[in-house]
Amino acid sequence: MKRRLFLKSAIAGPAVATAVSAGLLTPSMVFANSASFKDKSDIASTSVVSSKKGLFKFKAPKIAENGEVVPMTVDASKIKDVTDISFYIKNNSTPLAASFNLSGAHGYVSTRVKMGRTSSVIALVTAGGITTSRTQEVKVTIGGCGG
Repeated sequence: MKRRLFLKSAIAGPAVATAVSAGLLTPSMVFANSASFKDKSDIASTSVVSSKKGLFKFKAPKIAENGEVVPMTVDASKIKDVTDISFYIKNNSTPLAASFNLSGAHGYVSTRVKMGRTSSVIALVTAGGITTSRTQEVKVTIGGCGG
């Protein structure tokens, strides 16, 4: 297993470095700690998202046995012109856990996020300039952020 990890790292490093040097990939696109990601996260934590209840399916576990890997799925494939799907975890240090720009793609996202403790999770779908949301409480039994 260590050999595979080494080989992946040995191949991925030069590929990313080449893309950055060619200008195809900027560092702000690579890291989730970028200023734009933090700005979106700060906006989400300070402002209340006012939107009608979502017309999409949001699936997350009610109890997560391990906060390091919490699966979440948004299925907005029946909504036209979906441009963005985001997940906000209210009690995380950085509330914006994931954001997907889907211009020209089907509105379906399945991902795993890290949760430090029990929190409300808000799934946001933006389609046609209108943002809709669904909220679910997820109880974490083992903290994903060292707890």
